[in-house]
Amino acid sequence: MSDDEEYTSSEEEEVVEETREETGEGDPEFIKRQDQKRSDLDDQLKEYITEWRKQRSKEEDELKKLKEKQAKRKVTRAEEEQKMAQRKKEEEERRVREAEEKKQREIEEKRMRLEEAEKKRQAMLQAMKDKDKKGPNFTIAKKDAGLGLSSAAMERNKTKEQLEEEKKISLSFRIKPLAIEGFGEAKLREKAQELWELIVKLETEKYDLEERQKRQDYDLKELKERQKQQLRHKALKKGLDPEALTGKYPPKIQVASKYERRVDTRSYDDKKKLFEGGYNTVYAETLEKTWQERQERFTQRTKSKLPKWFGERPGKKAGEPETPEGEEDAKADEDIVEDDEEVEEEVVEEEDEEAEEDEEEEEEEEEEEEEEEEEEEEEEEEEEEEEE
Repeated sequence: MSDDEEYTSSEEEEVVEETREETGEGDPEFIKRQDQKRSDLDDQLKEYITEWRKQRSKEEDELKKLKEKQAKRKVTRAEEEQKMAQRKKEEEERRVREAEEKKQREIEEKRMRLEEAEKKRQAMLQAMKDKDKKGPNFTIAKKDAGLGLSSAAMERNKTKEQLEEEKKISLSFRIKPLAIEGFGEAKLREKAQELWELIVKLETEKYDLEERQKRQDYDLKELKERQKQQLRHKALKKGLDPEALTGKYPPKIQVASKYERRVDTRSYDDKKKLFEGGYNTVYAETLEKTWQERQERFTQRTKSKLPKWFGERPGKKAGEPETPEGEEDAKADEDIVEDDEEVEEEVVEEEDEEAEEDEEEEEEEEEEEEEEEEEEEEEEEEEEEEEE
């Protein structure tokens, strides 16, 4: 074993002894302190656990109470709804009963009025019979109020005081006075609760009616828009303006000229068809007629013949027969057609060449512009460098 190895082993032993002294291993007091710490931590943990269990039991009790309260509230709400339904049913029955009683009263009053009117009429007839014949042979009978008049006329003939009286009667039916004299605190609370429930019910009905009205207004608006769209399509199919049928009144149709003086025996449908897309038909007929006239003029034109060739036909080979007169004209026409086709081909080729030349010129101009832009950029860069 070398000296270096002995030295390193002795150093390692010293380091291990120092670490043991620092950590306190092998010291009974250190071990006792560690045990004390562990026991303190265990006690603290037990306290936390007991506290958590207490808190948990308290929360469970509160939750149980809330559930019981919720169940009781559901029962009370069901009872209130049942009472409300019963009250509503009784109120409906009472309203129907009152309406029937009112109707019966009105019928009875009307019957009594008719009986009184009949009695008066009979008394008037009897008085007229008992009169002396020496008197005037005519009588001016006063009209009884309400006889021989319609309900609207009677309403118009009512005075201001009568209208006020009827208004008071109708309001007494609608707004009943509160009979709260001699009520105690409990009865007043019950009456206030009843009035509050009535207000809630009326507000609910009002809200439902408002929402229903909004929905109906929206549906009406949508239906009107659909109707307008259909009328626009209908007007376009008939060749009219799109907004012609969407107005308040139907579109005016010109059925005759204002300068016409003859009697027109055509029906309304025949007159109407003249203005429903008839111009296109008339225009097409006019074009067809013009084309036929020009076609006839072209076919009936005088054809100019070439002078007859008395010598030998150009291009004639030895041994070929002479060409007849009609064939010469046909060949001349064919030559003319071929010449026209050649001219057209030359024109097309010239146009293509011109288009190619124009494209080449445009490309050259673009290249020149690009070169100029590059030169300007280089000059700008040189100026910036000089400035720096």
